Amino acid sequence: MSTGERSHADAADAAGLSVDEGIRTLLLLMPRVVGRVKRLPVPEQLRSFSLAPRHLSLLSYLLFDGPMTVNELAARLEVVPATASLMIGELSRQGVLDRREDPADRRRTIVSVAERHRAAVDAWLSRGARAWRVALEPLTPEQRRLFVDTLLTYEREALAEDAAQG
Repeated sequence: MSTGERSHADAADAAGLSVDEGIRTLLLLMPRVVGRVKRLPVPEQLRSFSLAPRHLSLLSYLLFDGPMTVNELAARLEVVPATASLMIGELSRQGVLDRREDPADRRRTIVSVAERHRAAVDAWLSRGARAWRVALEPLTPEQRRLFVDTLLTYEREALAEDAAQG
């Protein structure tokens, strides 16, 4: 990463950001964004459940996509079914999630957000959703796809670098 003067390529890209300017901006921005997300207050109704960021993803899938099986949740969360099952068990014991037998296949369990906590979970997630809507609505569908793909690429490369280090 260069911290010196702008290169010819940088000057040619005066309407946008050079790669180095983008990296600098994102390295300064991301800790603020992550810190803000970590400070999102958990609604009063959910505070006693000791919810963690991993629960936020699980609850998001159930709220946005509706009830699903343990295996479907595990696949979306990119964890093994046993891990998903432990998270689901923890939240269902606390009453945050409901589990019921799948009428089409009694071996499968369908998981959903408990109706009595749905509004609180929705309120918790909607703050971030509103901010993303403001950020994404002005973009074209192609620009939104590029933005999302860029974040996914960053995540993948950061994970690969972490794996290579340890």
